Amino acid sequence: MWTLGVTENMKKYIAEFLGTFWLTFGGCGSAVFAAAVPTGDNNQLGIGFLGVSLAFGLTVFTGAYAFGHISGGHFNPAVSFGLWAGKRFSSSDLAPYIGAQVGGAIVASIVLWLIKGTIDVSGSNPFATNGFGEHSPLGYPFFSCLIAEFVLTFIFLIVILGTTDRRAPAGFAGGAIGLCLTLIHLISIPITNTSVNPARSTGPALIVAINGNAALLGQVWLFWLAPIAGAIAAGYVYLNFLEQAYDEAAPETDLSE
Repeated sequence: MWTLGVTENMKKYIAEFLGTFWLTFGGCGSAVFAAAVPTGDNNQLGIGFLGVSLAFGLTVFTGAYAFGHISGGHFNPAVSFGLWAGKRFSSSDLAPYIGAQVGGAIVASIVLWLIKGTIDVSGSNPFATNGFGEHSPLGYPFFSCLIAEFVLTFIFLIVILGTTDRRAPAGFAGGAIGLCLTLIHLISIPITNTSVNPARSTGPALIVAINGNAALLGQVWLFWLAPIAGAIAAGYVYLNFLEQAYDEAAPETDLSE
Protein backbone atom coordinates (compact mmCIF):
# COMPACT_ATOMS: atom_id res chain seq x y z
CA MET A 1 0.00 0.00 0.00
CA TRP A 2 1.41 3.38 -1.03
CA THR A 3 1.77 6.02 1.71
CA LEU A 4 3.15 9.53 1.92
CA GLY A 5 5.95 8.37 4.18
CA VAL A 6 5.10 10.84 6.96
CA THR A 7 7.62 10.59 9.80
CA GLU A 8 6.55 9.78 13.35
CA ASN A 9 7.52 13.28 14.47
CA MET A 10 5.50 14.86 11.69
CA LYS A 11 2.48 12.77 12.72
CA LYS A 12 2.79 14.29 16.21
CA TYR A 13 2.88 17.83 14.83
CA ILE A 14 -0.09 17.19 12.53
CA ALA A 15 -2.04 15.77 15.48
CA GLU A 16 -1.27 18.87 17.55
CA PHE A 17 -2.31 21.12 14.67
CA LEU A 18 -5.62 19.29 14.23
CA GLY A 19 -6.31 19.03 17.95
CA THR A 20 -5.73 22.74 18.52
CA PHE A 21 -7.79 23.52 15.42
CA TRP A 22 -10.65 21.52 16.92
CA LEU A 23 -10.31 23.18 20.34
CA THR A 24 -10.37 26.67 18.82
CA PHE A 25 -13.03 25.94 16.23
CA GLY A 26 -15.32 24.14 18.67
CA GLY A 27 -14.77 26.31 21.73
CA CYS A 28 -14.53 29.74 20.13
CA GLY A 29 -17.07 28.74 17.48
CA SER A 30 -19.64 27.97 20.17
CA ALA A 31 -19.09 31.46 21.61
CA VAL A 32 -19.21 33.20 18.23
CA PHE A 33 -22.22 31.38 16.77
CA ALA A 34 -24.29 29.88 19.57
CA ALA A 35 -23.77 31.72 22.87
CA ALA A 36 -26.72 34.02 22.12
CA VAL A 37 -29.06 33.50 19.18
CA PRO A 38 -31.47 36.43 18.70
CA THR A 39 -35.05 35.54 17.77
CA GLY A 40 -37.65 37.58 15.97
CA ASP A 41 -39.09 39.06 19.14
CA ASN A 42 -35.64 40.03 20.41
CA ASN A 43 -35.39 37.21 22.94
CA GLN A 44 -32.06 35.48 23.37
CA LEU A 45 -31.98 31.72 22.92
CA GLY A 46 -28.44 30.47 23.14
CA ILE A 47 -26.12 28.15 25.02
CA GLY A 48 -24.70 30.89 27.26
CA PHE A 49 -21.72 30.58 29.63
CA LEU A 50 -22.56 26.98 30.53
CA GLY A 51 -22.75 25.88 26.92
CA VAL A 52 -19.51 27.59 25.90
CA SER A 53 -17.76 26.13 28.93
CA LEU A 54 -18.99 22.66 28.05
CA ALA A 55 -17.98 23.12 24.41
CA PHE A 56 -14.36 23.83 25.35
CA GLY A 57 -14.34 20.83 27.65
CA LEU A 58 -15.81 18.58 24.96
CA THR A 59 -13.17 19.59 22.43
CA VAL A 60 -10.42 18.49 24.82
CA PHE A 61 -12.33 15.36 25.84
CA THR A 62 -12.80 14.24 22.23
CA GLY A 63 -9.42 15.50 21.03
CA ALA A 64 -7.54 13.69 23.79
CA TYR A 65 -8.92 10.33 22.72
CA ALA A 66 -8.60 11.10 19.00
CA PHE A 67 -5.01 12.36 19.08
CA GLY A 68 -3.58 11.56 22.51
CA HIS A 69 -2.05 8.27 21.40
CA ILE A 70 -0.27 10.11 18.56
CA SER A 71 1.06 13.33 20.11
CA GLY A 72 0.03 13.20 23.76
CA GLY A 73 -2.87 15.57 23.07
CA HIS A 74 -1.50 18.87 24.38
CA PHE A 75 -3.32 21.36 22.07
CA ASN A 76 -1.94 24.19 24.20
CA PRO A 77 1.56 25.72 24.53
CA ALA A 78 1.07 26.04 28.29
CA VAL A 79 0.39 22.31 28.56
CA SER A 80 3.55 21.55 26.59
CA PHE A 81 5.61 23.80 28.87
CA GLY A 82 4.04 22.30 31.99
CA LEU A 83 4.73 18.74 30.90
CA TRP A 84 8.28 19.75 30.02
CA ALA A 85 8.75 21.26 33.49
CA GLY A 86 7.38 18.04 34.98
CA LYS A 87 9.86 16.00 32.92
CA ARG A 88 7.08 14.37 30.95
CA PHE A 89 7.96 15.98 27.61
CA SER A 90 11.14 16.50 25.61
CA SER A 91 12.52 20.01 25.19
CA SER A 92 13.42 19.18 21.58
CA ASP A 93 9.70 19.00 20.72
CA LEU A 94 8.66 22.25 22.43
CA ALA A 95 9.17 24.59 19.46
CA PRO A 96 7.51 22.38 16.79
CA TYR A 97 4.60 21.55 19.09
CA ILE A 98 3.99 25.23 19.86
CA GLY A 99 4.28 26.12 16.17
CA ALA A 100 1.71 23.46 15.28
CA GLN A 101 -0.63 24.58 18.07
CA VAL A 102 -0.51 28.25 17.12
CA GLY A 103 -0.93 27.33 13.45
CA GLY A 104 -4.00 25.22 14.24
CA ALA A 105 -5.57 28.02 16.28
CA ILE A 106 -4.96 30.61 13.57
CA VAL A 107 -6.36 28.40 10.79
CA ALA A 108 -9.42 27.61 12.92
CA SER A 109 -9.95 31.33 13.51
CA ILE A 110 -9.70 31.99 9.78
CA VAL A 111 -12.32 29.31 9.10
CA LEU A 112 -14.62 30.82 11.73
CA TRP A 113 -14.12 34.21 10.04
CA LEU A 114 -15.00 32.75 6.65
CA ILE A 115 -18.20 31.25 8.08
CA LYS A 116 -19.14 34.35 10.05
CA GLY A 117 -18.40 36.82 7.26
CA THR A 118 -18.54 40.33 8.66
CA ILE A 119 -17.12 40.58 12.18
CA ASP A 120 -18.23 43.25 14.63
CA VAL A 121 -14.98 44.17 16.39
CA SER A 122 -16.58 46.53 18.91
CA GLY A 123 -17.28 45.65 22.53
CA SER A 124 -15.06 44.10 25.16
CA ASN A 125 -14.43 40.67 23.63
CA PRO A 126 -15.36 40.46 19.96
CA PHE A 127 -14.91 37.10 18.22
CA ALA A 128 -14.27 35.22 21.50
CA THR A 129 -11.09 37.17 22.29
CA ASN A 130 -9.48 37.37 25.73
CA GLY A 131 -8.63 40.58 27.54
CA PHE A 132 -8.17 42.54 30.74
CA GLY A 133 -9.33 45.95 31.95
CA GLU A 134 -11.78 47.35 29.44
CA HIS A 135 -11.47 44.09 27.50
CA SER A 136 -12.42 41.92 30.46
CA PRO A 137 -16.08 40.87 30.11
CA LEU A 138 -16.86 42.35 33.52
CA GLY A 139 -14.05 44.89 33.63
CA TYR A 140 -11.60 43.02 35.87
CA PRO A 141 -8.24 44.84 36.12
CA PHE A 142 -4.91 43.55 34.88
CA PHE A 143 -3.73 42.08 38.18
CA SER A 144 -6.96 40.15 38.75
CA CYS A 145 -6.73 38.66 35.27
CA LEU A 146 -3.07 37.79 35.76
CA ILE A 147 -3.81 35.92 38.99
CA ALA A 148 -6.82 34.12 37.52
CA GLU A 149 -4.96 32.89 34.45
CA PHE A 150 -1.91 31.83 36.48
CA VAL A 151 -3.90 29.94 39.14
CA LEU A 152 -6.33 28.27 36.75
CA THR A 153 -3.57 27.09 34.43
CA PHE A 154 -1.63 25.85 37.46
CA ILE A 155 -4.61 23.75 38.56
CA PHE A 156 -5.23 22.58 34.98
CA LEU A 157 -1.69 21.21 34.77
CA ILE A 158 -1.89 19.61 38.20
CA VAL A 159 -5.02 17.77 37.00
CA ILE A 160 -3.28 16.74 33.76
CA LEU A 161 -0.16 15.53 35.58
CA GLY A 162 -2.19 13.76 38.24
CA THR A 163 -4.63 11.96 35.98
CA THR A 164 -1.83 10.79 33.68
CA ASP A 165 0.41 9.65 36.56
CA ARG A 166 1.42 5.99 36.41
CA ARG A 167 -0.41 5.48 39.73
CA ALA A 168 -3.72 6.91 38.43
CA PRO A 169 -6.53 4.70 37.06
CA ALA A 170 -5.92 4.14 33.35
CA GLY A 171 -8.28 5.39 30.66
CA PHE A 172 -10.00 8.23 32.51
CA ALA A 173 -7.61 11.15 32.00
CA GLY A 174 -9.34 12.61 28.94
CA GLY A 175 -12.67 12.86 30.72
CA ALA A 176 -11.22 14.40 33.88
CA ILE A 177 -9.16 16.91 31.90
CA GLY A 178 -12.13 17.90 29.73
CA LEU A 179 -14.32 18.43 32.80
CA CYS A 180 -11.55 20.44 34.46
CA LEU A 181 -11.40 22.76 31.44
CA THR A 182 -15.19 23.10 31.58
CA LEU A 183 -14.99 24.14 35.25
CA ILE A 184 -12.17 26.58 34.48
CA HIS A 185 -14.39 28.29 31.90
CA LEU A 186 -17.34 28.42 34.29
CA ILE A 187 -15.11 30.27 36.75
CA SER A 188 -13.27 32.65 34.44
CA ILE A 189 -15.36 33.57 31.41
CA PRO A 190 -16.52 36.72 33.30
CA ILE A 191 -12.91 37.57 34.20
CA THR A 192 -10.83 37.16 31.01
CA ASN A 193 -13.23 35.29 28.71
CA THR A 194 -10.97 32.35 29.69
CA SER A 195 -7.69 31.64 28.00
CA VAL A 196 -5.37 29.23 29.89
CA ASN A 197 -4.14 28.58 26.34
CA PRO A 198 -1.89 31.05 24.48
CA ALA A 199 -2.69 29.56 21.05
CA ARG A 200 -6.45 29.85 21.59
CA SER A 201 -5.96 33.52 22.53
CA THR A 202 -3.71 34.35 19.59
CA GLY A 203 -5.92 33.10 16.75
CA PRO A 204 -9.08 35.16 17.43
CA ALA A 205 -7.06 38.26 18.44
CA LEU A 206 -5.20 38.15 15.13
CA ILE A 207 -8.45 38.02 13.15
CA VAL A 208 -9.92 40.92 15.14
CA ALA A 209 -6.73 42.92 14.51
CA ILE A 210 -6.97 42.24 10.76
CA ASN A 211 -10.54 43.56 10.91
CA GLY A 212 -9.44 46.85 12.46
CA ASN A 213 -9.20 46.41 16.23
CA ALA A 214 -5.61 45.74 17.32
CA ALA A 215 -6.26 46.39 21.02
CA LEU A 216 -6.98 42.74 21.81
CA LEU A 217 -3.84 41.59 19.99
CA GLY A 218 -1.93 44.07 22.13
CA GLN A 219 -3.13 42.26 25.25
CA VAL A 220 -2.30 38.73 24.07
CA TRP A 221 1.10 38.83 25.78
CA LEU A 222 -0.61 38.37 29.15
CA PHE A 223 -2.26 35.20 27.87
CA TRP A 224 1.14 33.82 26.97
CA LEU A 225 2.90 34.92 30.14
CA ALA A 226 0.40 33.93 32.84
CA PRO A 227 -0.65 30.49 31.53
CA ILE A 228 2.92 29.41 30.73
CA ALA A 229 4.17 30.62 34.13
CA GLY A 230 1.33 28.80 35.89
CA ALA A 231 1.99 25.64 33.89
CA ILE A 232 5.73 25.64 34.61
CA ALA A 233 5.04 26.19 38.31
CA ALA A 234 2.63 23.25 38.29
CA GLY A 235 5.17 21.02 36.56
CA TYR A 236 7.79 21.90 39.15
CA VAL A 237 5.42 21.35 42.09
CA TYR A 238 4.14 18.01 40.81
CA LEU A 239 7.62 16.71 39.97
CA ASN A 240 9.16 17.67 43.30
CA PHE A 241 6.30 17.22 45.77
CA LEU A 242 3.76 14.79 44.28
CA GLU A 243 5.54 12.55 41.77
CA GLN A 244 6.56 9.12 43.05
CA ALA A 245 10.24 8.35 42.59
CA TYR A 246 11.05 5.66 40.01
CA ASP A 247 14.32 4.20 38.86
CA GLU A 248 13.48 5.10 35.26
CA ALA A 249 12.18 8.40 33.85
CA ALA A 250 8.42 8.81 33.50
CA PRO A 251 7.09 8.22 29.98
CA GLU A 252 5.82 11.13 27.92
CA THR A 253 2.32 12.05 28.91
CA ASP A 254 -0.68 10.91 26.87
CA LEU A 255 -3.87 12.77 27.83
CA SER A 256 -6.03 9.85 26.64
CA GLU A 257 -4.57 7.43 29.22
